[in-house]
Amino acid sequence: MIRYTLSELCAIIGEALDDSLAPSYWVKAEISSLSEKGGHLYLELVESSGSTPKHAYANVAAKMRATCWSGTKEMLMAYFESETGQRLQAGMSVLVEAEVQWHPVYGLSLSIVGIDPSYTLGDIAQQRQKTIAQLQADGLLDAQQLLPLPTLIRRIAVISSESAAGYEDFKHQLDNSGFAFETQLFAATMQGEGAEKSILAALEEISQQPVFDCVAIIRGGGATTDLSCFDRYTLCAVCAQFELPILSGIGHTRDVSILDLVAHESLKTPTAVAEWLIHRMDEQMARIADLLVRLQRTSERQILIRRHKVEMLEQRLEACNPERIYRKGYSLLTKNGKIIRSANELRPGDTIESHLIDGTVQSTVNR
Repeated sequence: MIRYTLSELCAIIGEALDDSLAPSYWVKAEISSLSEKGGHLYLELVESSGSTPKHAYANVAAKMRATCWSGTKEMLMAYFESETGQRLQAGMSVLVEAEVQWHPVYGLSLSIVGIDPSYTLGDIAQQRQKTIAQLQADGLLDAQQLLPLPTLIRRIAVISSESAAGYEDFKHQLDNSGFAFETQLFAATMQGEGAEKSILAALEEISQQPVFDCVAIIRGGGATTDLSCFDRYTLCAVCAQFELPILSGIGHTRDVSILDLVAHESLKTPTAVAEWLIHRMDEQMARIADLLVRLQRTSERQILIRRHKVEMLEQRLEACNPERIYRKGYSLLTKNGKIIRSANELRPGDTIESHLIDGTVQSTVNR
C-alpha cells in the first residue's frame, strides 16, 4: 500500500488538473456574494438547482469561490460598467471566462480573466420583462394614472440624497419660480444595494404625513450605474399603489426604468421635474386669470341686464303716475281718503275732494 502525505496528494491532484483541463472556461453562474480587499475582487458563484426561487441559495446545484485579481479587475469592471450601465453586484447572472486553480491550502477556485456583458444584459432584460409582466398582471402598471392631480401642486415630498447636486438644482428652480412651493426632503440612498430599502422607508414616512400634494423621487448627476433598484418589483409595486401622485426624475439617460413606467409623471432629471411643476402652476394661474376675466364680463353683462329691467319698470311706473293723468285734465275723486270709482258710492250731502295737478278742490254732493 502506497502512502502519501497530504501535500503529495495535493500535488498529484494539481498535476492531474493541469493535464486534463483547458487553459480557461466560459462559465454561467449567479453571484451569491462579492467583496473587495487589497485591490482584488472576491466572489462566490452559485448555480441554482431550479427548485427554489431565483437568488434563494438554500438549495444549489453548484458553488465555487472565484477571484478577479487586481491586475485584471479594473479593466474588466470598467468594460462591464460601460456596456451594461451597472456595477457588478450580488444577485447578477454572469458569463465569465475563468481559469481553474488548485491550491494545497485554499483548495479549488476560479480565477476570472474575462466577462461577457451581453449575457448579463440579456438576463437583466429578461428579468425586466418579467417584472413588467407581473405588474401588468397585478393591475399596477397604470394604477398611478387613476389618481387625480391636485389643481395646484404646491406641497411636495421629495425623496433624494441630501447632498445630491440634482436636489439642489430642483430646489433652486422652485425657489426662484415666483410661486410659493413648499418642499420637504425625505433623505434616502439613491443607488447601490441599500437604495430600495431606503426609498421604501422614505415612502412609509411620507404616508404617515398626509399633507402633501405629490411625491418627487429624484436623483441627478453621476453615472447611470447602480440604478437597478428602480427596476425592482417591490419598489415599483409600492410606488404604483401609493396614495399620492409620484413624479420620477432619476436621471436614467440610458434607458427608461420600470419606476418611470409606473410613475404618474416621468421626467428625465430633477430639473425637468421642477420645470414640469412650474409649468403646471403657470397653466393653472393662467386658467384662474381667464376665469376672473370671464367672471368680470359675466358680472358686467348681468348688471346691464338688471339695469335694463329697472329702466323698463321705471317706464311702466311713470306710465301709471297719477300726475301724468292730471296733466291731461283728469282728476282723482276721493271721499274720506278713499277713491270713488262709481256715482253709486255717493249720497247727497257727502263731502268729496277732487285732486288736480296743482291742488285739491273740496265739494258737497247735491244730487
